[in-house]
Amino acid sequence: MESIRSIYKIGYGPSSSHTMGPLKAAQLFGEKARGVARFEVILYGSLASTGRGHRTDVAILDRLQPIAPVEIVWKPDIYLPAHPNGMTFRAFDSDGKEIAVDTFYSIGGGDIVREGEKRPEAEQVYEMSTISEIQAWAESTGQSYWEYVAQCEDSSIWDYLAEVWQTMREAVERGIEAEGVLPGGLGVRRKAVSYLMHASGHNQSLRSRGLLYAYALAVSEENAAGGKIVTAPTCGSCGVLPAVLYHLQTSKGFSEQRILRALATAGLFGAVVKHNASVSGAEVGCQGEVGVACAMASAAASQLFGGTPAQIEYSAEMGLEHHLGLTCDPVCGLVQIPCIERNAYAAARALDSNLYAAFSDGTHRVSFDRIVQVMKQTGHDIPPIYKETALGGLAAIK
Repeated sequence: MESIRSIYKIGYGPSSSHTMGPLKAAQLFGEKARGVARFEVILYGSLASTGRGHRTDVAILDRLQPIAPVEIVWKPDIYLPAHPNGMTFRAFDSDGKEIAVDTFYSIGGGDIVREGEKRPEAEQVYEMSTISEIQAWAESTGQSYWEYVAQCEDSSIWDYLAEVWQTMREAVERGIEAEGVLPGGLGVRRKAVSYLMHASGHNQSLRSRGLLYAYALAVSEENAAGGKIVTAPTCGSCGVLPAVLYHLQTSKGFSEQRILRALATAGLFGAVVKHNASVSGAEVGCQGEVGVACAMASAAASQLFGGTPAQIEYSAEMGLEHHLGLTCDPVCGLVQIPCIERNAYAAARALDSNLYAAFSDGTHRVSFDRIVQVMKQTGHDIPPIYKETALGGLAAIK
């Protein structure tokens, strides 16, 4: 299993699959282009259906237009066989002769793979790739999940997680100060500052929940506006984990070191899902984005509150289980409705999962690894109109 760095990517929203991935593909294709007079980029399937709302065209133009003029062709009804997020890049010389062509797939979390190639073999950092294996190791050694991360990753992981946390924290703090309407044409106003203000007028319990909502909204709204965020595990679900960690640090006084350890634990659970299933909304629906984000935040919260390995696993299992079947149905293809609200709700669910697990001894019937398998199968069974195509579900409401 690869490094948890694959879960935490620092970049700009609004979508890891539809913005970060295509940008990376355009950059790779542009680097080898020589003597190009014009480019043609064909977007297929889910990538074409919601590309405008996810600023796919903007990302591609940003990389290729400085080299030569670009024509983007949208083919939402055609799905390439390898993945719903397919794109073909073609380069032509001044005589109209095709001089280069490449097809890429954006497979989730900002990762891409070229047609005809297997996903690049990332360095396998972790020998164990299921939570049951890692939990058994933790219980036999008396150590915790974050200590397994420390054992497998090189020492620079802590500097990287410190940068991740700083970026997350800055996104929260920018987002709770920002006001106005989000781009895209839906007329969605930023709500984080409103929730922050309303929270101050309630009793402690309601104020705590209101602040959590505000922090999740803040990061999700920054993502929707194309701001700098961290995938956790994706752009569309980037508000859940920062909200939980920021809320617990500011309200409970957890140290920076403990926050980084919680990030390590959360990243480990996310990496297990990515290795054994998927975190791509176009492949498995929003259960692979917000559902996995909730599981990661649930594990992090349980870690911070001193949960045992079994309680941490149980907390994460609940975070994912109760998002099974969640469709990816963004209105107008924008990462706004219902995405932003889902981040806030999932952050609250994460704290509830931690509390529920804390009242138990961690014993339960269905394991986290089994839920990951069920999520993968459920995702494959969900019809394509409910997987980031903006054709079904809430997206079909006019």
